[in-house]
Amino acid sequence: MASSFQSRPARTPKATPLSWASLTWPEIADRIAAGCDAVLLPCGATEQHGPHLGTGMDTALASDVCDAVSAATGVPVLPALAYGCSLGHSHRWPGTLALSPQTLIALVTDIGDWLFAAGIRRLFLVNSHVTNAAPLRCALEVLRAKHDGFMVAVINTAEVSPRVRAAFFADAADWHANQAETALMLAHVPGLVRPHLVKTADDPDRTAGLVFAHPVNATSANGVTGTPSKATATQGRRLFAWIVADLTALVRRALRETPPLSAPYRPTAPAPQTDLSLNK
Repeated sequence: MASSFQSRPARTPKATPLSWASLTWPEIADRIAAGCDAVLLPCGATEQHGPHLGTGMDTALASDVCDAVSAATGVPVLPALAYGCSLGHSHRWPGTLALSPQTLIALVTDIGDWLFAAGIRRLFLVNSHVTNAAPLRCALEVLRAKHDGFMVAVINTAEVSPRVRAAFFADAADWHANQAETALMLAHVPGLVRPHLVKTADDPDRTAGLVFAHPVNATSANGVTGTPSKATATQGRRLFAWIVADLTALVRRALRETPPLSAPYRPTAPAPQTDLSLNK
């Protein structure tokens, strides 16, 4: 008679992410030659996240999300950008290490130049820090103008789908280190959480009705905006699953996408000129 162990169905091995840094150049070349022309770039930051979360929170989230999406899709993950445009967090609290927007634009543009030269044609900028979005969009503009056929997408993890966005914005419009971010870290990177400080870290959103975008030193008492005290690991596991599922679906769709028209960015020949001269 078969043992109870033998009668169990075989387990399907868990897929693992594909790290660009772990591949050799011939392996990368072979993948590109086989038509695998996409990569994921996790974009994070090193910045204060209130008294209860570590400064690497944004980078940890972007990296973990990209790893999970890579495992599901086979798209390689580039080494994460651990510094971002965090100027708005000011010098009020130590810990933030910020890049200027121009530096982030130049950094991502340089990376994109090298990727395009290697044969990559689809670049997913997976961003987990809100104010990286504008410089990343500028880098997108530069890259697609420089390299005809280069498709670049900026995807903010907090807004990858309506259900994810609703969770992030549930306790504040100008959220930071809030319930959603704290829940995600409790579930996936608990070493970045100081549990004894979570319950007293809440700070309200003071930005309602304001015309100007004020820096965090002028809107928050402790670097937090929202209610991290309400966060649980269960919430974090559910929210992470939503982010990964919705981003995976988006990436899979993008891997099949082609431009609606095939017209080149720069015409190969000058446009015909019409002689409008009156002196004929």
